[in-house]
Amino acid sequence: MLLQDKVLAAFPGKVVRKDLAFQVKGGLPVPTYVLEYLLGQYCATDDEETIEQGLAKVKEVIQNNYVHRAEDEIIKSRIREQGRYRIIDKVTVVLNEKDDEYVASFANLGLHDVPINSQYIKDNPKLLSGNGVWCIVTLGYIPGDDVKQRWEIQILKPVQISRIDIEEYISKRSEFTTGEWIDFLIHTCGLNPDALTRREKFITLARLLPHIENNFNFMELGPKGTGKSHIFQELSPYGVLVSGGDVTVPRLFVSMSGRNEVLGLVGYWDVVAWDEYEQQKGRNIDATLIDVMQNYLANQAFNRGRGRHEASASMVFVGNTKHTVPYMLKNSHMFESIPTSFIKGAFLDRVHFYNPGWEIKPLKKSSFSKSYGLITDYIAAVLHGLRDRDLTGLLKQYASFDESLTERDHNAIRKTFSGLVKLLYPDGNMTDEEAYELVDFAAEMRKRVKDQLPIIDPTIEPATFRYQKPGHEEWINVETLEKVSNALIVPQPSAVTIECPASSSPLSSNNKGVKDEINKPKRPRIDHAAPQLAQGQRRFRSGQTGVGYRELFGDYFANSREITVEDPYLLNNPHMIRNFMEFVAMLMDTRDVEGLKIHMITKEDPDDNIQSVIIDRRDDMIDDLLGFGIEMTHEFRDFHDRFISTDDGWSMGLGRGFDFYEKYDPLTIAAYRPERRKCKEFFITYNHK
Repeated sequence: MLLQDKVLAAFPGKVVRKDLAFQVKGGLPVPTYVLEYLLGQYCATDDEETIEQGLAKVKEVIQNNYVHRAEDEIIKSRIREQGRYRIIDKVTVVLNEKDDEYVASFANLGLHDVPINSQYIKDNPKLLSGNGVWCIVTLGYIPGDDVKQRWEIQILKPVQISRIDIEEYISKRSEFTTGEWIDFLIHTCGLNPDALTRREKFITLARLLPHIENNFNFMELGPKGTGKSHIFQELSPYGVLVSGGDVTVPRLFVSMSGRNEVLGLVGYWDVVAWDEYEQQKGRNIDATLIDVMQNYLANQAFNRGRGRHEASASMVFVGNTKHTVPYMLKNSHMFESIPTSFIKGAFLDRVHFYNPGWEIKPLKKSSFSKSYGLITDYIAAVLHGLRDRDLTGLLKQYASFDESLTERDHNAIRKTFSGLVKLLYPDGNMTDEEAYELVDFAAEMRKRVKDQLPIIDPTIEPATFRYQKPGHEEWINVETLEKVSNALIVPQPSAVTIECPASSSPLSSNNKGVKDEINKPKRPRIDHAAPQLAQGQRRFRSGQTGVGYRELFGDYFANSREITVEDPYLLNNPHMIRNFMEFVAMLMDTRDVEGLKIHMITKEDPDDNIQSVIIDRRDDMIDDLLGFGIEMTHEFRDFHDRFISTDDGWSMGLGRGFDFYEKYDPLTIAAYRPERRKCKEFFITYNHK
């Protein structure tokens, strides 16, 4: 049975095809959960005719009832003329102490101080949070003379499911394999699981952990466009996404209204996510905010006003990285892009989970799901309900960690493990192999935090992340993937200080290995002060071997910061793309490419289908190179000649462009060593201005 069929059979009426919300949304600034709430009422089926009818109905509701700010007066007139009218808008409520009543404001309609029944506040306290709640409201108009308030809230319904059966949801887990359940959750998040590896799926689903675990401190930094903030903005009516520059102590924790203390966002929401949490010029962080935040992250409580307040909101920080991972490992640390005021060991030690956003590729059209997932409002209610189940004690059945870990380390791993179990194995049925996959992932995400702390604050002792299985003597080491992938990178002494204690630890031999690695000479690199490079033309004969990228180009590009490649048909042929990428790989092996800019110029293809493929190939290359610190740009132009030019004066005429190797067998050494390939007849002309 296909996954889609299993989903429809297990959750009738609770699923929706995930691409439908995009068809309805257009340019509306409405969260996905609002649209899927409506789609769930009309389109929770796989019958195409019913879906089409449901889409038409939802579009009609949006067209007639969603309030556009530019049409607020039209809607007000419609309410007046008809006496009552249903609208979709974001509603915020405050207490008017003078008149002893609650009053509502409508974000798009522009109405303020509209009286609202206190029962709505008792049922939906988040209306008081100051950030607004999307609601479907029947608004009435009272005509006549001597009317104090003409607007009347007759019916108000927040866009969220009021009741769900958690046990029913949990019981459905047994109908899916683990792989199917993971893909189902990925679809539910609106993404295409076929475009992700298993590890990328884990990193993506990790964004749900703050929704399913109380007081979970989560950070994700990575390149732009990878969907870091999508889940926190679109998935749940129980979470709120705020701009990092708009956060203040009163808004986040507690404000004073006369003599009353009014709780801020942490008192009303399951998740408070800071967006754009990177350093920005002109942005100053209030020192009081840092102190209160630090206390809250550690103790789930804060002292403001006359008393101590407790809250269960998870805190999320998402932002963009400034440099590539290799650069950060060598020259700085993994927190370098966050505001300087927060780069303190005591503050960062409170972070339970550092999600490696750089491992997720930028989202594009093929990244999004076109299959069925749970209505976001339903899965949000499930995650909200599962927050009350604490599985942190389960970890001890599987692992005992090294004594060098602090209680904060242990707590972070326990909370992550608990959240992952509730997310992936809500019925508790998992194999030992599946359980240890969660243990390793949870420990790695905390280790990413802990590894940076001694770099930022030398008074913090490093920890050995390893564990033993019950009844076993051998230790299992945990390492972050970026450390494994960049094992030869040696941190610059000015940026990184590592102290290896003279140790009574059984890992003293490992400490020696770290010292040896740090003191090991760097691999040879091209001497940029080499003798003058030759100008003129070089010709190569058909069948000639021993011609590699380093010999052709290496010395000439040693100091370039900008390279322009002109080749009309470079993107038309996979083998030429492969040659170009091998050329770039040579640059990466022979010089520092952080900040290198490559501008590619090619020719448009008259065939629209081929042109579409070319654009997809180009975008894939741009995304891939960006992960290594190389900024590639591209333009189409009508031309014929093939050239490479640099910002430091070199230009090279390429007679055949990047098509200078004969076809080779992919099962031979030539496939892996360009200098072993046979050349076509070609020439290169080197000139310097």
